[in-house]
Formats: sequence, structure tokens, C-alpha cells
Amino acid sequence: MNDADERRPRLRSDQPGGTDHVTRVCFRLQVAAEHMDAYRERHAAVWPAMLRAIAAAGRRNYSLFLDDDGLLIGYYETDSVADADAALATSEVAGAWEAHMQDLFDGSTGRADQTARVLPEVFNLEDQLAAAGD
Repeated sequence: MNDADERRPRLRSDQPGGTDHVTRVCFRLQVAAEHMDAYRERHAAVWPAMLRAIAAAGRRNYSLFLDDDGLLIGYYETDSVADADAALATSEVAGAWEAHMQDLFDGSTGRADQTARVLPEVFNLEDQLAAAGD
């Protein structure tokens, strides 16, 4: 396990065949106001090869939320942030997708999947219920 995995919150998996430690990741980016429609359009039909690359990298329960001001919040779960990041960093399709998307973000200085700001988790209902014995 590396530092990236240690910084992220964890939960128990209740899934059959699941792991004892799944990492929850929430991140934010800023979509440029003038590119909001293009961002929504591109995500309405993500390339099937990109969808498969995300899944093969080990990201699950992946969602993106876009506010009217361009604030983009993403969430996913994975067994290893480092392994998922490494798989996508070396994926040709992920590199092409990120290049296709890069012009849509404010202040983008690199691949969005590698420069997004990760938000620290401060509360999780299931974790606190488990700690309370419920």
C-alpha cells in the first residue's frame, strides 16, 4: 500500500467476494462556463473503450455531478487508488479521452484525471453506525 492509498478513507465491503478495505474517492474540478454544454454532451456518450478502461482499472460506483457554475464533483470506489491511477495513466484510450476533454476545464495544466483536487472525507454514515455498534 502506498501513500496515496493511505490518505483516502476506507469502508468495509458488504459485496459478495468484496474486499475488507475499499477506498472511497471524491474529487473536484472546474468546467469552464463556456464549455458546460460540450462537457455534458461528451459525457452523455463516453467512448465504450474508455468505460471499459475505467472498469478494468478497478474504479467502481463512479459518478460525476456537475453544478450550474461548472463545479464538477466526482466519486468512485476502488481497492487501490495507486493501482487504478497507474492503469489509467498507461492506458492509450484514457490518454486520448483526457486529451479530448482537457480544453473544457478552467486552469487545466495537465490531465484532469491526474490533477483533480481530492476532497477529504469527514463523515460516512455506515462507518459511524458500525463504530456505534448499530
